[in-house]
Amino acid sequence: MPCAAADRHLHGPRAQRGPLAGLCLWTAALLMALWQQPAPAQSSAPAPPVEVVALAATRSADAVLLDYQLRVALPPPVEEAARRGVPLYFVATATLWKPRWYWRDDRLARVRREWRLTYQPLTSSWRVSQGGLGQSHATLDEAMAMFTRSSGWRIADAALADADGRHYVEFDWVLDTSQLPRPLQIGVTGIGGGSGWALGVERTMKLEAAAAAPETR
Repeated sequence: MPCAAADRHLHGPRAQRGPLAGLCLWTAALLMALWQQPAPAQSSAPAPPVEVVALAATRSADAVLLDYQLRVALPPPVEEAARRGVPLYFVATATLWKPRWYWRDDRLARVRREWRLTYQPLTSSWRVSQGGLGQSHATLDEAMAMFTRSSGWRIADAALADADGRHYVEFDWVLDTSQLPRPLQIGVTGIGGGSGWALGVERTMKLEAAAAAPETR
């Protein structure tokens, strides 16, 4: 039920105690706090929120592997929302393609990883969850290192990729705003929504053969 509808149905002292009314008040307060933040100072060349430090896709003897390292700075509205209790979801996707001159390129494999970042106010720590596993970190930088870099991510079996070097990999890393609380989604995508929430990067790279291991004598 929308907040406006909830207001029409809740009157008198009980309106103060209803869980839906409390949720609406919390959401409204959060949106007001985020929208009323002062605009950051403009600089001549602001650093991009997501920078690709390293990115490579290789075909080893038994698998197609992806290595990536990103440098990510959460925009102030995003970090502020997280510190106020909004969980953030980050998604990385890798797709292996084989080009075809006579038809659309053939998608051979697609893998996806998702992380949930939450702030723990009682311990002033950050928690990163993936699937059923989670780990706490003392700082935001330590927490974000868990999903802004990866080494040896297996995205396909080697048998799917020929050794002719014609394949390529598409990599996508993004803050998934579709999983934000619904009222906050409206604030992000609607009139007055901040572009700071558009956080992500896309890259396409050629699949390379892994370097041969040195011979032992």
